[in-house]
Amino acid sequence: MSPDDRTVVVDSLGVGVATGAYGVSFGAVATASGLDVWQACALSLLVFTGASQFAFVGVVAAGGAPLTGSLTAVLLGSRNAFYGVALAPSLRLRGWRRLLTAQLVIDESTAMGLGQEDARRTRLAFRLTGWSVFVLWNLMTLVGAVAGEALGDPRTFGLDAAVGGAFLALLWPRLTGWPQRAVAITGAAGATGLVPWTPAGVPVIVGGAAAVVVGLLLARRRGTAS
Repeated sequence: MSPDDRTVVVDSLGVGVATGAYGVSFGAVATASGLDVWQACALSLLVFTGASQFAFVGVVAAGGAPLTGSLTAVLLGSRNAFYGVALAPSLRLRGWRRLLTAQLVIDESTAMGLGQEDARRTRLAFRLTGWSVFVLWNLMTLVGAVAGEALGDPRTFGLDAAVGGAFLALLWPRLTGWPQRAVAITGAAGATGLVPWTPAGVPVIVGGAAAVVVGLLLARRRGTAS
């Protein structure tokens, strides 16, 4: 293994460990929101995208219908389809392997994969990051869910506010420039303004849709300017 390959391995596993460990917070938040341990674990196994998972439990915790929470999760997870389009030429997969690998297309694996100089290292970084996050995220979800269920009433420890805090922790590092901040402010303002007037879950969907529209308009404007 060359020094460059070793660097890719170390960096990919480092990202995987750091991200996967955060699964403990989702497990605790999920049970605090009314899910049982196995429901929390099933979400991590089948959905496996942090923002969508936190959005779903946030809607459920607020009293929204599971269907509304699912629509919100799908809206947030739709970005992964665009990641897949960018990764496909380097991964060069067909058939069932393509379907299986699609589960690993998340923010971290995409960033590590596309950050490499050639297709071989892209595949190496993507797989190491994706699988390490997947294994640890699911393991730590179980740990967090068991611990959260053992704590009992979430309001006793302030865990009823944990969904918003965890979601903000996921969002904050991504607000690196004015376009990202404009999109975030649009979504937050739209959702907040609808809270008193609409059922639980609807503000998140409408706010998210508004954020997507603003993001597309800003991207088109930047493309035209360049």
